[in-house]
Amino acid sequence: MDVQQSRPGGPPAALLILGVTVAAYFFQMANFVEAIRLFALWPLATPDIMRFADVGLLETGFVPWQLISYGFLHGGIGHLFFNMFALYMFGLPIEQAWGTRRFLIYYFVCMVGAGLVQLTVAAFSGEVYPTIGASGAVFGLLLAFGVMYPNRTIMLLIPPVPMKAKYFVVGYGILTLIFGMTGVMPGIAHFAHLGGMLFGLALILYWGRRDFHRRRQ
Repeated sequence: MDVQQSRPGGPPAALLILGVTVAAYFFQMANFVEAIRLFALWPLATPDIMRFADVGLLETGFVPWQLISYGFLHGGIGHLFFNMFALYMFGLPIEQAWGTRRFLIYYFVCMVGAGLVQLTVAAFSGEVYPTIGASGAVFGLLLAFGVMYPNRTIMLLIPPVPMKAKYFVVGYGILTLIFGMTGVMPGIAHFAHLGGMLFGLALILYWGRRDFHRRRQ
């Protein structure tokens, strides 16, 4: 994969996304019902009106922009912190290596891909609940980092132990698949995380093949 320069001048796009996501979280806290109603990712089969214990009747439903907007909402300060820490830790070196344009394309393809997988899972399971969080895009970044720097040692937060990136990515992916298949840790969109990794891998392979043929010309 070709190495490109980041965009000259101004902060990296990874930091801009981080700042916008933090700002969106505070907007969400100040306008919780409307933020979830309009910008969370709702399943395709969501009834037009649903009843929630805390707010009563709520007009809901899927609209296309939610495939992007859901990634800027979060379920709590811890959810936000871990996703933004991963965006900072893995997104900056990836953007530096790929350049801003390719980084942005990758980040949002992973986000949309994670959302599409989550919609598919919801359609088969029949569960109707909103999905929020940048975890799908972040898992795509984890995969990219593991592919690009497989032997680089990273320090986990919980537990605080060092681990090579390739083992971390593979282990995290396997655990997420197990959690999704067994229903362990309910309330977490495990298949959306895997969707972000899957779409990220597909894009990396596509770019790698295209760049290889371009160099041969």
